[in-house]
Amino acid sequence: MASVALFDRFDWKQMRRRSFQTPTDSAITAVVVAVLVWALWQALSWALFNAVWSADNVEQCKEGGACWSVIDARYRLILFGLYPYEEHWRSTLACVSIIATVVISCFPWTWSAKRLSTIWIVGFAAYYLLMEGGLLGLQQVTTDQWGGLALTLFLFSSVVLIGMPMGLGLALMRRSEMPVVSAFASLVIDLIRSLPLLTTLFTAAVVVPILLPSWLEGDKIWRVILAFGLFFACYQAEVLRGGFQAIPKGQFEAGKALGLTYWQILGYIVLPQVFRHALPSTVNNVVVTFKETAIVIIIGFFDILASANAAFGTAEWAPYYIEVLTFVALIYWVFLFGLGQYGEYLKRRMKVAQR
Repeated sequence: MASVALFDRFDWKQMRRRSFQTPTDSAITAVVVAVLVWALWQALSWALFNAVWSADNVEQCKEGGACWSVIDARYRLILFGLYPYEEHWRSTLACVSIIATVVISCFPWTWSAKRLSTIWIVGFAAYYLLMEGGLLGLQQVTTDQWGGLALTLFLFSSVVLIGMPMGLGLALMRRSEMPVVSAFASLVIDLIRSLPLLTTLFTAAVVVPILLPSWLEGDKIWRVILAFGLFFACYQAEVLRGGFQAIPKGQFEAGKALGLTYWQILGYIVLPQVFRHALPSTVNNVVVTFKETAIVIIIGFFDILASANAAFGTAEWAPYYIEVLTFVALIYWVFLFGLGQYGEYLKRRMKVAQR
């Protein structure tokens, strides 16, 4: 819908006038259009018209088109990583459950603290039960065997689930009238935001086990998720702080005049407006978080990018790394484009509501 609206608003008359205003402009325009058409034709010829789609015809890949046979042969490794082959149905259902959780959370009727928390807790619990097993007759699969798209979605959902309430808490602490609490929150937020995400994750994965006794180390994946969640929370706290600044102080005073307590003012008056103002920026923060999950490959996790590297890591499929990386890029694009379009929808919705 956003792309259609942008297409409708485009001034084609002005574009034609500027592109063909002089003979030189016309010549440059013709050359640029010809190059773009040639490049598009070459891309379509490589990706579609001359492509090989079946793993049974891998010998035909040497003829020059895209060899999508590597996806046909290795898609399970890309999507599920090291997860046991016979249990891939569980990983598939787990991915569907967390994607459904995100989609349901996008509908306005779910925008209340109780409903959102219930939806995310249920969706995440279903995801973790399917992936981990050990209950209801499911074989237990430890986290070191998780990988591919399933692990990427797990990291993403865990970071958002942990980081969102943590970010709200930091934002409220930073606004506290108690100097010690406010200074502590400001120190944490500014310190974490000043560090690269990779440094934070590396510290959680490698440095923390050196400093703590073995019984406090915990699982590596949970240390990384907590560190990632804290990083997300610090940025989300700044997003929410902007939402708080958009609320007139008179609303706090009006709540006090009605005899409401501090938490009632926050819950019934302030926070609904804060989240409304912060929703577009929150979606942007979520989009960035999904992209940044690829960083975990550096600290030894078998996410979808690491699975892609393994998919063309054999001698047979090594020449076709472009196809594998294109497939992974398409997966990222589907998720990120969907979240981005949702952010645009929220902006339009807020503009209509403010009229």
